[in-house]
Amino acid sequence: MSLPLGIDFEFRKLIMDVHIGSDKIKYCYQCSRCTDNCPVAAVANPFYENVFDPRLIVLGTLLGYKDVVMALAGTKSAIVPWGCTVCDTCDTVCPQAIEVTEIITLAKNVTSGAGLAPDNVVAQTKTVFENGKAIPSQPAIERRREQLGLPVVAAPDVNEVQALLKAIGTDKKL
Repeated sequence: MSLPLGIDFEFRKLIMDVHIGSDKIKYCYQCSRCTDNCPVAAVANPFYENVFDPRLIVLGTLLGYKDVVMALAGTKSAIVPWGCTVCDTCDTVCPQAIEVTEIITLAKNVTSGAGLAPDNVVAQTKTVFENGKAIPSQPAIERRREQLGLPVVAAPDVNEVQALLKAIGTDKKL
């Protein structure tokens, strides 16, 4: 993939400003501990040629390479940045205490705002919007819960969930 590299200063500023109000992200010295300890990278990278690399996401956002982050996210075979499960392993092992998961979440927000969210993420978001939760109640689940002696799960207030999602603009991205 050959892309002209241009610095998007607004994208860079977004990362710098929101990153817990500090400038410690500037001190990332690319040691790769985040990627070396990432369970998603450990599973995905041997099979998919380094499609998930937290270190490269940090570097791309730090340098303001929004086009690169967007191009990676828009690639159907890539799981960048959507592979992150927010397990916080990278945050824990970073010697500079950079909150990598926060940066990846911001990258997800920027790419989804541009319409580059993967189909499965969009489908799951629609399900939450329509039902108030990710997995709608089903008779089989209710029977199994009853057999196990588990309490009935209260149905969410769908109108409240929809109001919250509309307030943050999610309905416009579906």
